[in-house]
Amino acid sequence: MLSDAQVDWKCKPALRIAEKVKAVMKKITLMLLMLISLTFNAFAEDEELEEYAYYGFEPDIVTNYISTGKKLGFVRLSVELMVKEQDDLLRLEHHDPLLRSAIVEILGNQTEDKVKSMTGREEIRRECYDTLNRLLEAETGRPLVVNLLFTKYLYD
Repeated sequence: MLSDAQVDWKCKPALRIAEKVKAVMKKITLMLLMLISLTFNAFAEDEELEEYAYYGFEPDIVTNYISTGKKLGFVRLSVELMVKEQDDLLRLEHHDPLLRSAIVEILGNQTEDKVKSMTGREEIRRECYDTLNRLLEAETGRPLVVNLLFTKYLYD
């Protein structure tokens, strides 16, 4: 038979391992609970977010820009307008010709360097955004566009 001292000596490594496993299991359980609570928070936040609608100009906008050489330069854009309300989509559709014309005019007045540079592209986007909102405010009484996106931007 084994004495109590011998049993303790042989069981201590197993007890240490069991304690470590227990500590690891507590940490895993705690992390899972935190992950679940974060998931529920994410769903709760999603409910509070505003839903936006998008209006796209069809077909793409194609126009010339001011080029320096003999070759005529052109740009082709897909433009998406982000609005807060679904009803605004009908207003945008009604004013589509006016808005499209404004974008074509803005692009036609740009230089080749501005059309081909990233900073120039952003300036053009911002100018289109400001102009469209100014036109929409004059026509509808309020600016409708929350953001203007170039989803396709090709030039030659």
